[in-house]
Amino acid sequence: MISTPVALLVLLSALMHAGWNYLVKASADRLLDTLAITLGGSLLAAVLLPFVPLPAAAAWPWLGLTVLLHVGYFAGLIQSYRYADLSVAYPLMRGTAPLLVALVAPLLGDPLSPGLLAGVLLIGSGIGLPAWIGIARGAVSWKGAGYALGNSFFIAAYTLSDGFGVRASGHAVSYTLWLFFLNAFAIVLIARWRRGSGFLRGIGIRWRQALAGSLLTIFSYGIVLWAMSISPIPAVAALRETSVIFAALLGACLLKESMGRWRTMGALLVALGAACIRWG
Repeated sequence: MISTPVALLVLLSALMHAGWNYLVKASADRLLDTLAITLGGSLLAAVLLPFVPLPAAAAWPWLGLTVLLHVGYFAGLIQSYRYADLSVAYPLMRGTAPLLVALVAPLLGDPLSPGLLAGVLLIGSGIGLPAWIGIARGAVSWKGAGYALGNSFFIAAYTLSDGFGVRASGHAVSYTLWLFFLNAFAIVLIARWRRGSGFLRGIGIRWRQALAGSLLTIFSYGIVLWAMSISPIPAVAALRETSVIFAALLGACLLKESMGRWRTMGALLVALGAACIRWG
């Protein structure tokens, strides 16, 4: 069971995550804005690093693994959005990842109670429901779905890596700052691959979005890392992915997107799953 304060903070983290994804989704150049947000987070982390202790030695292999996994994650993200719409690829990735975490985490010593497992399954099902309906109706290419599902393995892998890494670090804030400082290298490699030597052009005029997005993403994932250091990793991972529902609500309210029957049903499953995780 997750305590009420931790559950509320993770839900706040999900709202923050949806907020910076909304900034990227509303952008005319998603790759450039993602790069700007990531670089902004790296610079903010660099400013704060001198004021925190180093993570314990046992955490560094996890940090290195996470950075490598993020290279694969960003590459998979680009391919997913190349062959599938954002509204399909994003929930498919984020909804499948918690299920994978729930399958693997017990094998690594982080078991789930039946109630928590039911909550994870409900949240994963609710998040992925609209995408799976789209696939069944032939509205989504199998290539796009394949890339999105493949990328869910990277999300699950870096979630587990960070969960065990932050526990080994002895200092959640320090681990978070080092992660964001190092993680910029992954998106820089991807941007250089996709845009060539001029990939930094245009970032200067995006500093407001970059600052807002950087603050949201650092605080959002920082809360998640802290929560995983004291609570079951699969349960925290599933609660965090309720960001998909928040993103859909932001899209409906601000971008005039339709929620639709299946998204509404999925949101109800997510709400039920969150209740199971809190009291399971």
